[in-house]
Amino acid sequence: MKFTVLGGGGFVGTHLVRYLRGQGHVVDVPARSLDGVLGADLGHVIYAIGLTGDFRKRPFDTVEAHVCLLAQMLQKCRFDSWLYLSSTRVYASLDRDAPANESATIPVAPGSDSLYNLSKLMGESLCLACPNPAVRVARLSNVYGAGISTDTFLGSVMDDLRRHSRVTVNESPDSGKDYVAIDEVVPLLEAISLRGLERLYNVASGRMVTHGELFEKIRGLTGFSADYSDGGLTRTFPVVDISRAQAEFGFRPNNLLDTLGGFLTACGVRYNAGDDL
Repeated sequence: MKFTVLGGGGFVGTHLVRYLRGQGHVVDVPARSLDGVLGADLGHVIYAIGLTGDFRKRPFDTVEAHVCLLAQMLQKCRFDSWLYLSSTRVYASLDRDAPANESATIPVAPGSDSLYNLSKLMGESLCLACPNPAVRVARLSNVYGAGISTDTFLGSVMDDLRRHSRVTVNESPDSGKDYVAIDEVVPLLEAISLRGLERLYNVASGRMVTHGELFEKIRGLTGFSADYSDGGLTRTFPVVDISRAQAEFGFRPNNLLDTLGGFLTACGVRYNAGDDL
């Protein structure tokens, strides 16, 4: 099979390219532009172009990546399937008491903090407006693994632990996120691209890990401590419903807390492996 990974130089894209080539696929990684892709047979496209934690500093680049470039390529490129990588961050405004599934109605108010969500939802809408059922969307949760960006919360934590052996957290211990391992994400994205029956999928662990749980585990493995800023806000998200991916693909992701030792090693953080029980 032929794949084209757009945004193949980013964190998710790099792992995708390595995995797909390891599976025997031919994988093209074009430059982040229309050069060389118009009129070409792109095969199965995975659109991994996007911004992460730096979207507030780069609002125009965010919209360009999530919407404008996407719109041009969807109109002008030839492909067998198209998978747009979105984010479960779009569920931020939903009720915390109910799991967030793919059919949820998502209220979003315009503003600088909602620019990321609005642009991702616009990108999703462009894809889902295409009558071609092979144009799909995957909403990714907080993906972790070797090479994670320091612009992300978990990436910044690993960077602080590696350099300073401690971390200061600006949110309360009750804040939490859903984390899913990159090594579990990339096979699922391949499967969705090749044989997904639905147009939209959640790609997450389906579990919330609080900061308190995360840093207690880190302290037990490394002895490194975490400080919480006074008055830190509690930020949580709804639990992400992954039953669609579970039912169709048998997706059974691990809990970050169970794989944390290997992740610390991959990030160059010292820890006592004998305590990883």
